[in-house]
Amino acid sequence: MELRRFFDQAVRASFKDLAITDEPAATYLADLLTRFARTENLFPPGVALPRLETVVDMLLDVQSAWEENFQPEHEVSVRRHIGDYTMFMTGVFRERVERLASHAFYVAQGKRAYHFVSEHARATQRAAPYRRLAEHFESFASALDYTRRVHFPDGAGHRFFGLAFE
Repeated sequence: MELRRFFDQAVRASFKDLAITDEPAATYLADLLTRFARTENLFPPGVALPRLETVVDMLLDVQSAWEENFQPEHEVSVRRHIGDYTMFMTGVFRERVERLASHAFYVAQGKRAYHFVSEHARATQRAAPYRRLAEHFESFASALDYTRRVHFPDGAGHRFFGLAFE
């Protein structure tokens, strides 16, 4: 089965189980899972650093985009990635995020990032689910956690997305 279709079916089944009705968010989250199935998409290159591996790295990269040479589109791209990364981590690797005591930080940064991107999208007349992602961040992250627990194998021989977070 094609990976994108697998994630789409898993997210939609989870949304149905959880009585969440948000077609654009379901599509976005399935796309997010598909994109982050490749580790290099989880940790993109930055302006100031060769690879953005933490939320703090990403925030510093946003600042660099303004200090070194004016790049507003880069800021939008990095802020979207912050929202996506924090959504992915709090949804798919919730236990790790909670163990590191960074859950509240991730939620706050994810909401802030998606809100920023939603305002930019509104100003450019592009329809996007970013406002709903910001407003319902915790619900969608919980839906991803549910999706992982119910639809993704987690046996001893499987490492979800090829990542092993201990």
